Amino acid sequence: MRSRRYVDAVRLSKPELAVFVSGVASMGLEILAGRMIAPQFGSSIYTWGSIIGVFLAALSYGYWRGGKQAARMATNGRMARVFLLTAGYVAVLIVLGDLLVRGLATVPLPSRFASLPAITLLFGPPTYLLGYVSPYAAELSEKDGLGEASGHVYALGTIGSIVGAFATTFFLIPSLGVEEIAFVFGVLSVGTAVALLRPGWTRENVAVSAFLLVVLVAALAGPALGLSVEGRVVYETQTPYQELQVVDRGDTRVLFLDGQKHSAMDRSDPNRHVFDYTRYFHLPLLLTDRDDEVENVLFVGGGGFTGPKRFANDYDARVDAVEIDPEVIRVAKEYFRLEESDQLNVYNADGREFLRETNRTYDVIVLDAYKKDKVPFQLTTQEFMELAKQRLDDDGVLLTNLISAPSGPASKFYRAEYKTIDSTFETVYTFPTVGGAVVQNVEVIATKNATRVSEETLLARNDRRDIGIDLESEIRNYRDPPKTSDVPVLTDDYAPVDSLLDPMVGQQYVVQETNESDGDAATNDSDDVANATDGNESVASSATVIDPSESTVSIDAPARPAVAPRAAVQSRTGRVVDVRA
Repeated sequence: MRSRRYVDAVRLSKPELAVFVSGVASMGLEILAGRMIAPQFGSSIYTWGSIIGVFLAALSYGYWRGGKQAARMATNGRMARVFLLTAGYVAVLIVLGDLLVRGLATVPLPSRFASLPAITLLFGPPTYLLGYVSPYAAELSEKDGLGEASGHVYALGTIGSIVGAFATTFFLIPSLGVEEIAFVFGVLSVGTAVALLRPGWTRENVAVSAFLLVVLVAALAGPALGLSVEGRVVYETQTPYQELQVVDRGDTRVLFLDGQKHSAMDRSDPNRHVFDYTRYFHLPLLLTDRDDEVENVLFVGGGGFTGPKRFANDYDARVDAVEIDPEVIRVAKEYFRLEESDQLNVYNADGREFLRETNRTYDVIVLDAYKKDKVPFQLTTQEFMELAKQRLDDDGVLLTNLISAPSGPASKFYRAEYKTIDSTFETVYTFPTVGGAVVQNVEVIATKNATRVSEETLLARNDRRDIGIDLESEIRNYRDPPKTSDVPVLTDDYAPVDSLLDPMVGQQYVVQETNESDGDAATNDSDDVANATDGNESVASSATVIDPSESTVSIDAPARPAVAPRAAVQSRTGRVVDVRA
């Protein structure tokens, strides 16, 4: 008898069910919006502020409109119609979402507001519709008094939002793609409509519900309309941290994170550098007093693990690599021939936490954890650089792989990070990887040695030292310190990373690709460049947009005579037969 009373107490009436599900769906769609918008607009504080603002505005308008109509129009059937319309709009999102996001990115707005049109058009209407549910449910509530009815509705809606937040964050996103998650919310909306219409179904109700289910299934099963990456997508997923794709383009396998190129591997020659910026990772070996002093190397940020694999292969050194996303590590092992060994150790951890907890010191630390529009601010601050400095040996070298412009309006992040590193280390060097003021990889290298090593000395060391790679052309990208008077030193207390990245929104990220043979060749000859945006620096004239859907340009550089590597990378058989190298 007691259990029956308990069941009766927790059983939801139809209006209560509607409010609860509207809370689940609205919060789930809000979190989903961040994943759908991020590949085009990033996930900065401006993007999330826009998402939260649009959802609150749409819900408020829905509450207001629903409240005005509730007294004369509130019925279970009306609420069912709201959920069916929401399901129909979700089907549109599945099919047209990518196309609409890319199309609306062209609306001429200041970069920090650029995501507003896409968020408003894609997620404003369904959120507005869900706003009708609460006032309708309050009107239909069996509770005594307006105050009790309203409080009950608000509580159920909030509980639903909590469930939607946790379910989407901890279960749906780690397990399903964006379209599949949208499908789940579409089916949930149809199911709620069916529950609200029972038992008095009509043929029309059954037909509409069945039709929307078919539309949702067809939308999920069919191809999404929009521009996709060029090549064969062999694997893609949503991780708790980012959207991940592995794409084969001929013999080249590329890792995309949030729609941007991150790493690449030549499947026919896995030891070859594909993206030119990874060659700069070897420059610290020319900034130590002796090249044979490099015995311990740390990489913060994994991706395709190009640098860690190459260092473990080429040098007699222990290499530790730290990657926060466990799915990135798994994908690197599955698709990019990452193999742990006594020499190469991979840790799933936050880079700052790892440095704080380890007692090991390193000869070289490479920070490779930054993306064009998504930077973990805790890895940029003065306090973090002090921690990294403490984990370096006396002759240790820190290399920071930034994505920024080296000059011009889009250079603020690079210049602020340079100023931050310069406030901590004795000597700091800059090596842009491409000419001009375009967004590119900029390598900032810092040492504890107060004596600056000249470009001429680096060239001489390059000729003299046997480090298995010719870095002459990389050394010739040696640049003077930038102007930093107008940018802040980043600290844990004040690190406006999002505003510093803001000028890069919508700009192309230029990646130089090598044309190495036999595992190695220098690239980026200074003679093979043409004038670029600022008239003083340059960008390779052979630049081509590999894929118009990407905000990334690839540049094929001419090959130079090869320098033989010290050893060959051991091959690994992939577990997926059709994507084996």
